[in-house]
Amino acid sequence: MKIVVIGNGMVGYKFCEKIVEKSNNQGLELVVFGEEPLPAYDRVHLSEFFSGKTAADLSMAPLEWYASKNIRLHLGDPVQQIDRTHKTVLSYKGITEHYDYLVLATGSAAFVPPIAGIDKKGVFIYRTIEDLELMQAYAPKARKGTVIGGGLLGLEAAKALLDLGVKETHVIEFAPRLMPRQIDEQGSNILCSKLEKLGLKVHTSKNTSDILGDDCITGLRFSDDTALDTDMLVISAGIQPRDELAKLSGLETGHRGGIVVNEQMQTTDPSIYAVGECALYNGMIYGLVAPGYEMSEVAASHILNEQKSFTGFDMSTKLKLIGVDVASFGNPFITPEQGSSIVLEDTMKGIYKRINISPDGQHLLGGILIGDAEAYNLLLQTCKNKVVLPPNPEDILLGARNGNAAPGAGVTGLPDEAVICSCENVSKLTICQAVEAGQETLDAVKKCTKAGTCCGGCAPMVKDLITATMKAQGKYIRNVVCEHFAYSRQELLDLIKVKSLRSFDEVLDHYGHGEGCEVCKPVVSSILASLWNDMILHKGNDTAQDSNDRYLANIQKGGTYSVVPRIPGGEVTPEKLIVIGQVAQKYHLYTKITGGQRIDLFGAHLSDLPLIWEELIAAGFESGHAYGKALRTVKSCVGSTWCRFGLHDSVSFAIQIEERYRGLRAPHKIKSAVSGCIRECAEAQSKDFGIIATEKGWNLYVCGNGGSKPQHAQLLAGDIDSETCIRYIDRFLMFYIKTADPLTRTATWLNKLEGGMDYLRNVVVNDSLGISAQLEAEMQLLVDSYKCEWKEVVDSPELRKRFSHFVNAPEEKDPTVKFETMRAQKKAAEWK
Repeated sequence: MKIVVIGNGMVGYKFCEKIVEKSNNQGLELVVFGEEPLPAYDRVHLSEFFSGKTAADLSMAPLEWYASKNIRLHLGDPVQQIDRTHKTVLSYKGITEHYDYLVLATGSAAFVPPIAGIDKKGVFIYRTIEDLELMQAYAPKARKGTVIGGGLLGLEAAKALLDLGVKETHVIEFAPRLMPRQIDEQGSNILCSKLEKLGLKVHTSKNTSDILGDDCITGLRFSDDTALDTDMLVISAGIQPRDELAKLSGLETGHRGGIVVNEQMQTTDPSIYAVGECALYNGMIYGLVAPGYEMSEVAASHILNEQKSFTGFDMSTKLKLIGVDVASFGNPFITPEQGSSIVLEDTMKGIYKRINISPDGQHLLGGILIGDAEAYNLLLQTCKNKVVLPPNPEDILLGARNGNAAPGAGVTGLPDEAVICSCENVSKLTICQAVEAGQETLDAVKKCTKAGTCCGGCAPMVKDLITATMKAQGKYIRNVVCEHFAYSRQELLDLIKVKSLRSFDEVLDHYGHGEGCEVCKPVVSSILASLWNDMILHKGNDTAQDSNDRYLANIQKGGTYSVVPRIPGGEVTPEKLIVIGQVAQKYHLYTKITGGQRIDLFGAHLSDLPLIWEELIAAGFESGHAYGKALRTVKSCVGSTWCRFGLHDSVSFAIQIEERYRGLRAPHKIKSAVSGCIRECAEAQSKDFGIIATEKGWNLYVCGNGGSKPQHAQLLAGDIDSETCIRYIDRFLMFYIKTADPLTRTATWLNKLEGGMDYLRNVVVNDSLGISAQLEAEMQLLVDSYKCEWKEVVDSPELRKRFSHFVNAPEEKDPTVKFETMRAQKKAAEWK
């Protein structure tokens, strides 16, 4: 049996994968024609091309995969003619192939509105890697960029312009709101406000009538007689099915485009199938990858005489657009007659959640999530599987306020047939059966079922199912570090301490197997640093570190490094400021004052790092550990030293705190602050531990953080003196270091800690576990053994050798590092 596939996009590739898997590659001859010069790549994550991913990173499978499956792949050679009578196809390069079955996976093209001037230079569409490469080449000339289209693809294109360094980016949408097919007006307003904070300018209800300029684009004119200056335009206003080949061969197509197919994905010619965005099923074009994958499954099954049908597909979707979670599911736009809605809107945090409930309050009909879509997968399955809602449906948004989840709540309450991974159509039952058969890790379940191998959005639910299934089998669930260590981080820490192990290799020999990986190496390195405070670049630990730790500096864009000297409490003398300026001038470094009251020096060459450190150390500076999972800063206001509202000397206390905990390695970075009064100018309550002056002493707050999911710190102890405050911080930090999972901030650690703040207060303040003296002693050991890592390198000829770009020419710098001028300073040139 010979099958010819026209199209080598994601869906065309998926058809090949399915038909090979189902037939076991027996008695099958498969020929694929692709229009693009590259084999199938991941369009879902296309915008990541501008974040450093290459075409190879986005590839669905290398050329070797096709060869190993005996698939003949013709790239850059589109089919131009189908002879249905003789069952042959003719390609652009003159290749003729006979077929028993023909599969059209021609996909779609970008819809380009009929706007005057569309052919000017600087106008692009956003569809293929080739399009992205053209945009990348043109972007350095552009000061202002504009995207026509405020839907999913349009916002992805806007992100691409931001990633390309186009400072002013506009989005033009014809409809009165963004993403009109997915979200309502309130949701659009929240999304607009979040996007505008990120630097996008959004224009809705705008119809573009002309593209201005002579040879190159200079602006846009709208039908309301307004205009917008722009140097670059990206059109991402929707898609249109690629059905021209089908029309030429006489297959039936829809009046608005698309190749008409039945439930088996057959066209009006039974030997020809159509799948993906070119296929028109029941009057609808499906513009997402998941239904395309399902169509491929159905077509492959039918060709092999298996019974499977396509009966439509849920168009629910969840994406992270420019760092903002956006999701919609089911019916997001119900009318009052269809049911009622519960809405949670938080304009301060930029969160909007709407769930639509059936008139009897029993079932979830659909919803919209913006800013926080963590519950998307569970809500989608609750909706699709008509799971009965709890007595108070608002608990879905607010959480169960009595502290107990409703019976049957969560992923375990879903029926067996619930589709957990819609991309690969994997049910809850399939995943549970895989776990019962011994596939007890996420990677193992992925390999066995393919769940979570496409967009990855279902991974949290898959993990929950693995845990729930193992618990149901009566198995003890161990939170192991990775496949190389059958221990949790906490267990490993205790074992390493008992054996007094000092290197990754020693730990691997005693308690692990294999060679280790990028997960366990940094974890073990962090544990070793937290226990012994040894120099992290000593032989045996150097290659196990995170990339930044290996160079004691943050690796930045363009192959450059940043240098951040410690400035405790933000206090610095004029003499030291002059030295920083001289160093920055000498080594041509970009300088910036950070939000943590320090000065960052950017653009350093690798070989210059020890020289820069040497000069800073001579002036009294030391490493600020900006590169490590360690204490970063202790921010302070001026306190009683200068401020008329100050109650205590917050600067002196901040310096004392920072000098005590400098270099302290932990599961994640740690930030702190000291405020001299309740006006809170140092923002102490947004830190991992924060201290605020009171009339009677200090209030100590712990487990706060800023970032994408900010959380206020909680009061641990009030009105305490400085010595008691430091003792409590010692205990708190060591308890966190000993019990937290890898890469877990203190806020997340507290959220997962059984008993919460009451339990933590009992341990730290009341010494309920009887370990306070031990925790204090362990902290003192780390404090006493502190050494500046920069100085260790400067004083060691052996370690300095690590900071040469060329081993045989230590003085030579990386010739690929390029810079541009920006506001009288330099910046790393954009990667091409």
